Amino acid sequence: MYDDSLDRPDGVSQYVKTLGAWLGGQGHQVVYLVGETKLKQWAGAPVFSLSRNLSVNFNGNQVNTPLLASTKAINQVLAKHQLDVLHVQMPYSPLLAGRVINRASPQTAVVGTFHIYPAGFLAHAGSRFLKLLCLGSLHRFETVLNVSSASSSFGAAAFGLRTIDSSNVVELKRFVRAKNKPQPYHIFFLGRLVKRKGCLQLLRAFKLLSQAIPEARLSIAGDGPARRQLQDYVEHNNLQSSVKFLGFINEKDKPELLASASVACFPSLGGESFGIVLIEAMAAGVLVVLGGNNPGYTSVLGERPETLFDPKDISQLALKLERFMSDERLASSVHEWQQTHVRNYDIETVGPKILKLYNEVIDKRALSGHN
Repeated sequence: MYDDSLDRPDGVSQYVKTLGAWLGGQGHQVVYLVGETKLKQWAGAPVFSLSRNLSVNFNGNQVNTPLLASTKAINQVLAKHQLDVLHVQMPYSPLLAGRVINRASPQTAVVGTFHIYPAGFLAHAGSRFLKLLCLGSLHRFETVLNVSSASSSFGAAAFGLRTIDSSNVVELKRFVRAKNKPQPYHIFFLGRLVKRKGCLQLLRAFKLLSQAIPEARLSIAGDGPARRQLQDYVEHNNLQSSVKFLGFINEKDKPELLASASVACFPSLGGESFGIVLIEAMAAGVLVVLGGNNPGYTSVLGERPETLFDPKDISQLALKLERFMSDERLASSVHEWQQTHVRNYDIETVGPKILKLYNEVIDKRALSGHN
């Protein structure tokens, strides 16, 4: 159950799709209950779009929030598919997921995964208000997972939730098939082009780096409202020959493009609960993955603090990029760790743990006399 759309490749959508496809591959019946989505099926399972969505700015990004979902449509889906487990992506809207939860059979075990870590006061306040709106359905949850320590701490602070440590997921085998090899001095950025993702900070650091390493190149994959500003910066600083804007890239092209990078750099300014792009870059075999020092990215990279940086310190970022491009021994050490570390997020590792949890909550419902 996901209030937003499955059409966009954001982190939560990727979590839903990757977990759902894995479950289907294990022989389980999967249905996707989502907001406004063009997809009619995913990995052979039906997708039910139960609401129209309104695009709003939240947490420094653009999100789709559902309008009031049809009770009739919800009841029809729930009657047709007798759900053993309803897995809700959290936080959720009372206008869609909340209505589905309240109409689910008493025999259905409700599980959640908490994803968010807010950027700024308004996002904090909005999340606390959302909790009040969801009080009528929160009691149905058997258990709630979190994707990181950042999302866990915020779930406790804003929603009063005690969550179980889990993680985000990546289909490792899809990325390791990439045939491209890392190209020397090639830096790669992938993400929505909004202020919060820090691409302008990366460009400023790259300008300094290019003075020390003229051969350095930067590829920027993604689109968004800040694209024109970023392109203007490149033009005004005569960086056109070394900076390339790739625009929005399809999921099928992502592994090969990432695999061409010697350094993948994600200088997010905050508001990250995890950072699925970090583990995708590791999975593709990027030599070194670097991230802005925020709670979500730290949950992934914290064991190797040299891979983290203050994205607002342009000189520090430029020096860090130069160091990893010049110090082969350091780059090799980090690469070896990241290639081992990313296996912890492989769906083949995480999926069985979630499936075990499903079986436990189904048994719990049976023992409680509701089944």
